[in-house]
Amino acid sequence: MWLPILGLAVGIFLGLLTDIRIPAEYADYLSIAILAALDTLFGGIRAYLQNVYDEKIFISGFFFNIALAASLAFLGVHIGVDLYLAAVFAFGVRLFQNIAVIRRILLTKWSTNREKKEKS
Repeated sequence: MWLPILGLAVGIFLGLLTDIRIPAEYADYLSIAILAALDTLFGGIRAYLQNVYDEKIFISGFFFNIALAASLAFLGVHIGVDLYLAAVFAFGVRLFQNIAVIRRILLTKWSTNREKKEKS
């Protein structure tokens, strides 16, 4: 479970150390890709905590979400409509839902462990 979080931390650290500039015309694509990756990461953490994690689903979902979001943004640019906002909304809602479920699971585990220690 900690490997994706470690990878994210290392990626952010390396990104801050380098001086790579992303052209402004790719900013929408990059923001959507990052949002899709975060959605998949927190979905994987949620699945792990619920004991339903499947590596194949996680990897395929990661690449499919990024490809779908980038394609939606690309299509929107070519037809002159900000379709990337639909992906931002969808991934944002899912991201907050996953974080809320993770919080509930961790609080439940914490309170259960606390009750067990009090009974001992």
